[in-house]
Amino acid sequence: MGLDRIINVEDMHQLAKKRLPKIAFDFIEGGVEDEHGLDRNESAYRRHNLVPRYMVDVSEINQKTTLFGREYDSPFGISPTGAAALFRPGADLMLAAAARDANIPFIMSGASTASIEELAEVAPDHGWYQMYTAKDKSISEDMIRRADAAGLSTLVVTVDVPVRPRRERNLRNGFTRPLKLTLATRLDALCHPGWLIRYLKNGTPLISNWKQYAPKGASADDIATFVTQQTAATLTWSDIEKFRKLWPRKFVLKGIMHPQDALRAAELGVDGIMISNHGARQLDRAPAPLDVLPAIQAEVGDRMTLMMDGGIRRGADIVTAFALGVEFIFMGRPTLYGAAAAGQAGASHVIGILRNEIETNMRQMGCTSLEQLPEFLMWDDPDDLRRNKN
Repeated sequence: MGLDRIINVEDMHQLAKKRLPKIAFDFIEGGVEDEHGLDRNESAYRRHNLVPRYMVDVSEINQKTTLFGREYDSPFGISPTGAAALFRPGADLMLAAAARDANIPFIMSGASTASIEELAEVAPDHGWYQMYTAKDKSISEDMIRRADAAGLSTLVVTVDVPVRPRRERNLRNGFTRPLKLTLATRLDALCHPGWLIRYLKNGTPLISNWKQYAPKGASADDIATFVTQQTAATLTWSDIEKFRKLWPRKFVLKGIMHPQDALRAAELGVDGIMISNHGARQLDRAPAPLDVLPAIQAEVGDRMTLMMDGGIRRGADIVTAFALGVEFIFMGRPTLYGAAAAGQAGASHVIGILRNEIETNMRQMGCTSLEQLPEFLMWDDPDDLRRNKN
C-alpha cells in the first residue's frame, strides 16, 4: 500500500501492523495488565462535543503555536518512544528529521537507539531530550551535562516509572531481558521478511545514550538489562530539585497526573509539565490525562505550561484538548506507526494528516485560531450559553 492511500492515522496503524511481526507490533500497541487504560485514553476525547459557529470567514486558519518562546507550525509534537529502531533501523533520527521538516518539537527517548549528540546534529532547534533517571545519580547528572553541551533547548524528566510494569503482551511474546522468543514468535518473524532482513543486518538495537555507563564490552542486550536495573524506584523530589539547578534552560516533568504533584513542581521552578499516564503503559487503572487536566489547570494553570499526551488519533482530538485548556499536545504511537511502516516519509505523512485534520475541523467550526477554541466547547447546561453569547 502506497502512502497516497493512507488517509488517516488508523490506515497507518494497519499498515504498520501488516509490516511488523507480532513481537514488534505488540511492543508499540500494548498497554499493561488488562489494557483498559488504552481505551480510556482514546475515549476521553470522544466524550466532548464541539459546537460550530457559521457565517464566519474561515479563509485563513492559524494553527501556529508558541511554546517556551519558540513558534511551531502546529500545536503538537512527537513524544518520546523507546526502542524505535526495533521497528525500523534509524527510526529515532527519522522521527527527529520529520519533526524538524514540519517545524514541530521532537522528544528523544531516554531509551533511544540514537544518541543525544546525533539528535543535536539532525534537529538542533527542534530536539528535546527525555531522561530516565538512574540509581547512580552521577549517570543522570552526566546525561544532563551532555544534553546541555549539545545545546538542546529542553530537558524532560520522566517521573512515572517507579517499577517495571507487567506488559503482558511482551511476556507472552518472550520480549523480556534476555529475550525468550517462543517458536510461534520466530515463525511469525519469518512471515515478515522485510523486517527480518533489516533486523538480521542491524542486530538488536543498542540503547546508545547508556552505552558509556554500562560495563566495558557489554552487548546490546547487556546494556538493555543494565538500563532496566538502573531505572528503578529511586527518584524523589530532592532529585528533581537538583536536576532543576543543573539544567540551564527549559525543564519539564513528564508523567504528572495529580494536582498536588503539579503544584510541587511549580514551587521547584519547573517550566512545564506533561500530563501523561505513559500511554497507558504503567498503571492500568490510571485516569486518562484529559480527565485530570481540569483539576491540574485549576491548581497551576497560571504558573507553568501545561502539555499532555496519550490517546491522540485524530486532529479533532488535538482540537478538543485545546478547547479544554491544554497548551500543547504530544503524541507517540501515530508517528511511530508511520516510521515503522514507511520510515521518515511515513512519519511526515502522519504529521501532515493531523495538521490537515486540525485545519479542516477549525474551518468547519468557524474557528480561526487556537486561542478561540474554548468558546466552541459544548456547554454543560443548555441554559448556560454565556461563553457563546457573541
